[in-house]
Amino acid sequence: MISKGRLAAHSGFGALLCGYVASAAAQGIYTCVDEKGRKLTSDRPIAECMDRAQKELNPSGTVRRVLTPPPPPKSRAEQDAEEKAEVEARMRLVEEKRQERALKTRYPNRASHDKDRAAAIDRVNFAIEGATKRAQELTEQRKAIGTELDFYKNSPGKLPPAIKRRLDETDANMAAQKALIAEQEAEKKRLTERFDAELAKLKPGWGAADTSAAAGPAPSAKKP
Repeated sequence: MISKGRLAAHSGFGALLCGYVASAAAQGIYTCVDEKGRKLTSDRPIAECMDRAQKELNPSGTVRRVLTPPPPPKSRAEQDAEEKAEVEARMRLVEEKRQERALKTRYPNRASHDKDRAAAIDRVNFAIEGATKRAQELTEQRKAIGTELDFYKNSPGKLPPAIKRRLDETDANMAAQKALIAEQEAEKKRLTERFDAELAKLKPGWGAADTSAAAGPAPSAKKP
């Protein structure tokens, strides 16, 4: 017959053993492949694999979790670059807010914005008109020179230098006018996009009448 004292001792040992088994089961098993290609296993995180991923397994062999190494510490240059980027981002935000306030002060209503849009587009259209007119004049000059060239088509070596010079100058001027027209068309597109973007920012701050007017088309500018 087992005494109460021995029974208690056996019970305490059993509880301790069960606790140890439960603790080991709860802790899991760690496994990894080190830098030499060796597969390592341990009941605790493996020091040789602190620079690489290692798995913690359940007693059944299934993956409980994957331990990944912490990122390497950042260099001073990287920290400085991040701090600089943060400062620049804050400065951009401050500048955007300043520009937004200036925009609202400059255009208190839709009419003032429409007026500036029309004036800017008109200036570009005027430049396009001038370049187009000049290009037409040069085209006529080129035709006249072409008539003179017909006299020398069978003997191009006898072409007078003056005619050759006029031909080269006319072709160069025609190319310049064409480039100018293209530049002004691009400028008109840029202005339209700018005023459209400003309008989208300004609409919420205008009164009901201006907001309603903003839904309609912008005033038409003079076209070439």
